[in-house]
Amino acid sequence: MSGVRVLSFGCRLNTYESETMRSAAESAGLNNAILVNTCAVTADAVRQARQSIRRARRDNPHARIVVSGCAAQTEPETFAAMEEVDLVIGNGDKARAASYRSLPDFGVSESEKIRVNDIMSVRETAPQMIESIAGQARAFVQVQNGCDHRCTFCVIPYGRGNSRSVPMGAVVTQIEKLVDNGYQEVVITGVDATSYGADLPGSPRLGTLAATILKQVPELKRLRLSSIDSIEVDATLMDLIANEPRFMPHLHLSLQHGDDLILKRMKRRHSRADAINFCRQVRDLRPGFAFGADLIAGFPTETEEMFARSLEMIDECGISFLHVFPFSPRDGTPAARMPQLDRGLIKNRAARLRARGDVAHDAHLDAMVASAATHSALVEYSGVARTENFTPVVAQNAPRGQMALIKVTGRDKDHLIGDLIDAAAEDTGSAVVATG
Repeated sequence: MSGVRVLSFGCRLNTYESETMRSAAESAGLNNAILVNTCAVTADAVRQARQSIRRARRDNPHARIVVSGCAAQTEPETFAAMEEVDLVIGNGDKARAASYRSLPDFGVSESEKIRVNDIMSVRETAPQMIESIAGQARAFVQVQNGCDHRCTFCVIPYGRGNSRSVPMGAVVTQIEKLVDNGYQEVVITGVDATSYGADLPGSPRLGTLAATILKQVPELKRLRLSSIDSIEVDATLMDLIANEPRFMPHLHLSLQHGDDLILKRMKRRHSRADAINFCRQVRDLRPGFAFGADLIAGFPTETEEMFARSLEMIDECGISFLHVFPFSPRDGTPAARMPQLDRGLIKNRAARLRARGDVAHDAHLDAMVASAATHSALVEYSGVARTENFTPVVAQNAPRGQMALIKVTGRDKDHLIGDLIDAAAEDTGSAVVATG
């Protein structure tokens, strides 16, 4: 192979950072190289990265393989011990061209492969200007990195460091560049995005940042947020949810569980009632708003009664897009030292959560079909688009990367089916209907 290829795992923030890694490596003159941007959120994520590295070596025997990301930061020795890996770079250095200028020769020792510094010593997140994001119709923009919270199940703060924010001016400049390059939708990303601004002068909140983006970049048609912690949502953000048509009516919530005692043992900062009230308040402000959520199945000490409260939360919060994590103990976290459940029981509960999530998703699709509404949708790839509330809709001849007006006419197993009305829609208002 020639050039630089990136294998990216995990969150949307990793998708964005993979482009900064590619840019840094190319500017350093790296060629015939594969960069692996890992995820550490579960043991399975680490396993998948290791499998992909072995596959990449088999398919590209002469390429250099450089591993970075959260798993490389938290367990660099795991990857340095792989004979397929040439270099392990920490999260703090993966976007720096200098990191790629002097790769070690083949055959170096495991310790010489590792270039991982103390991530907790990193105090700033420098803006990384990118021109585009390969393979993506929408652009992701990093506004925050790290996390100051210490949920008992989570290893990510040890891979990302403490919370730090990108100044608002730099964020606006990045989005202006992406819009100039043809992107019509931007997703704000961060490890703990709702903690944005606490380390900046004046302590601006995430809502202030979003409002500033929409004011300063009027050409931007659609703005989304990635995963958020609802307990940190500020008044300005709520005002955008209620009144700004360019702010898309979809949020992915970091809920994790539906039982108050388990939430306490997780060291989460919200209660069951907090989550339910937030979702109801948002839907009161903007009917048709859709929610995704993360839920963990089989957290240590979880009883059947506690688990049932997570099942009930799907309906009580009106979750349409559910992401289920079977609990995975991560070394060094408090939850790994708690009494563990049987792995078979964890898998069973995860399957039951997914099944309930499928029922909720079906209800969401049925409600949108019943409305027969016309939606302003961004076409992700030829014929497949996302409505304002992030629901996938298939429409023949819809051109990739463009806004399109699509009238919903039916549904398939996991997406809507529609007729293309206009392939270059300028309307950015929300034509969504209540779904729960």
